[in-house]
Formats: sequence, structure tokens, C-alpha cells
Amino acid sequence: MTDRYRAQPKRLLGVKLPIPPRRKLDPDIRKYFSLCDEKIGFLPNVLKAYSFDQTKLRAFMAMYNDLMMGDSRLSKLEREMIAVVVSAANRCYYCLTAHGQAVREMSGDPSLGETLVMNYRVAQITPRQRAMLDFAHHLTMKPAETGDAQRRALRKAGFRDRDIWDISAVVAFFNMTNRLATATDMMPNEEYLSLSR
Repeated sequence: MTDRYRAQPKRLLGVKLPIPPRRKLDPDIRKYFSLCDEKIGFLPNVLKAYSFDQTKLRAFMAMYNDLMMGDSRLSKLEREMIAVVVSAANRCYYCLTAHGQAVREMSGDPSLGETLVMNYRVAQITPRQRAMLDFAHHLTMKPAETGDAQRRALRKAGFRDRDIWDISAVVAFFNMTNRLATATDMMPNEEYLSLSR
């Protein structure tokens, strides 16, 4: 297949970074990468890209793992839904591809990830989840206009103040990663495109 007919360019990044071979990484990073291979079947390109600086990679992994898999009243699926809605607002190809697949897998609904990518407002979700995603979208698009009214809407939907922190932290993280992925023209693993359909 030529690049002319590929879904995306066959490269990792649009910038050149000194990405070392896996065998040259520190033992803890190699072990983490092996766990990715075992659990999902491949190493996400974002981790490979970050491996040019193992200190930054460790910070990224720690923050991601805490936000997306740590203790929270938000379900892991809800956190992935936030990632998709933020990434849709920012038009981040990498994160829409990777986290859209995660929503498909976690929800067991192949159409939910696509619906959130295209227009979260038409998704068949609970009123609580809709309030959460409205807040995530508003904070992404109009951060300076996010205030008491938006927090009241979340509380009315049943969210506690700690939940508001958790929602905001996931929104903030993906606004950062979206910008980094877009600025470096990071390509998602092609495996994401066909999984959980």
C-alpha cells in the first residue's frame, strides 16, 4: 500500500527527536513498555515519543495513570468520555483515535466513541454524564468564562466538589496533551483504528 492510499502518514512525529531503541531505556521503563505490549498488544506512540526524555516520560505516565486509573467517583469510562470530548473540541487526531477506541472498548458500544467524536450532544448518555461533558466542553472552549454557573450545574447533576476537581483535572490534562500531539504532528498507532468495532 502506498502512502497515497494510507489513512495517515507512516511516521511517529512531524518533529525529529532522539528516540532511543527500547533496549537502551532504563529497566523500569522497559518493564512498563512490556506491560503495554502484554495488556493492549502494542506500545502507544505517545509513550514511544516521550521516551526521548525518560524524566518527562515518567512524569507523563504518573500523571496519566493517576488521572485516568486512580481513585475517583468518576468511572474510567467517564474519564475517557471527557478525553474524547476535549479532543473533539481541539480536533486532536491522536487523542480522538486513541481515546475514541477506549470509549468503544469500555462501553461495549462501537457507536458511542464515534458519536462523542462527532457531536457529544446527541449521544445516548445519562443527564449526569451530559452535565459532565457540557462542563468539559465549556472549560475547553471558554476557560475564562467558566465559573459559578458551570459549577452549580455540575452540583445540580449530583457531582461533589472533589468530582469537579477530578473532571477539571482530566480536562486540563487533555488540553495539554492535545496541544502537544498537534504541535508535533504525532500519529496514533494504526491498531486503534480497527479495534473495538
